[in-house]
Formats: sequence, C-alpha cells, structure tokens
Amino acid sequence: MNYLDALNKRYSVKKFDPEKKVSTEALFHILEAARLSASSLGLQPYRLIIVQNAEMIEKLIPAFYNPSQISTCSHLIAIVSKKKIGSEYIGNYFNHISETRAVPLESLNPFQVSISNHMERLTPEQMTIWADKQCYIVLGNLMFAAAIEKVDTCPMEGYKQETIDDILGLEVTKEKVAVTLALGYRSEEDEFQNFKKVRKPTEKLFKFI
Repeated sequence: MNYLDALNKRYSVKKFDPEKKVSTEALFHILEAARLSASSLGLQPYRLIIVQNAEMIEKLIPAFYNPSQISTCSHLIAIVSKKKIGSEYIGNYFNHISETRAVPLESLNPFQVSISNHMERLTPEQMTIWADKQCYIVLGNLMFAAAIEKVDTCPMEGYKQETIDDILGLEVTKEKVAVTLALGYRSEEDEFQNFKKVRKPTEKLFKFI
C-alpha cells in the first residue's frame, strides 16, 4: 500500500473487531519498526511490553478510562520509559556498539564520557520528559508501520498510572508506562471510520523560509 494512502486510511479506532487478530508476521514487522526507531543519543530509554494474552488484557481494562479499545483489541503495546539512565546501562550500550561495529571499546570512551556527563546533569523531572519523548518517537513508528501493514491502531494515554504499572508488574522506582497502543482491525460498528479526516491545510501547517 502506498504510504500516503495508508496514512489517509488510518484513524484512531474507537472499537475493534474482537474476532480479528493480528498475525504474528504482521506484528513482528510492526515491532521491528519500533526496534529500528531513532532515539536521542541512541540510548533507547524504553522497552515494549506486548500484551496478547486475553486474560491479561481483561485485567488491564479497569486501568483505562475508556475501555472500548482495550476490551476489543487484538494486542496492546505498552511503551515503558526508564526513569534513570545509570553507568551500568550506558556501559552496556557502549559494549553493544563495540561488538556490533567491531571497534575497540577504548575508542568510544570520549563519547561514553560525554553521554554519562550529560545524563548526570539531568534532574529526575528532565529525565522523565526526555525518556517520554523518545517513547513517542517509537509510537509514531509503530503507528506508521501498522498502517502500512493494514493493521488498525489507537494510541492511548487515558489510563490510571499506578494501576497499569502495577498490573504490568513494573518496578516503579525505575520505569513507568509512557503511552500505550492498541492494535487490531476496526469494527464495522465504529462509525468514526466513515468520518473525513480533519487536519490543518498545508498553508497553515507549513512555512517555507
């Protein structure tokens, strides 16, 4: 599918068809787009929890203010952001660079020191804001890839933070759910699929200088 056609067809689904499930192949294509996502300094300060078990999805319903999407989706992706980036995490990152690119670890030391110093300067609030921004880059890639795969989505922030973190078993001193994405196929009962897409016109959105 042409990517512009896919984006024009995409909308935030309000109700999925619970009888239609996303295939394993399509799911992993979508997740690969998340793995390949850009992130600040390449640190990827997040992980993805893919909920596909029906019982777990049922447990998560009370965490959402609007249960329509979560109760009918095929899969739910929770993008979990890190609250801290310490020396161990950064060290593992540079070990991975060294192994992947077959370069001496010592040659990466100036870059590693620079990143470590930058992370140490961030306050806890700044760290949270920075990590959450990276999660939204991932979210955009997931939604785009899903549209290409003809899989419908709905990004969701309307959840109770403590409840969803607890159900997913997160160590809340270290991480939290930043945003979620429901995957599936639109229900014929979802009237929103028939509405025209409303977006700013080109002349109001773009300025060329």
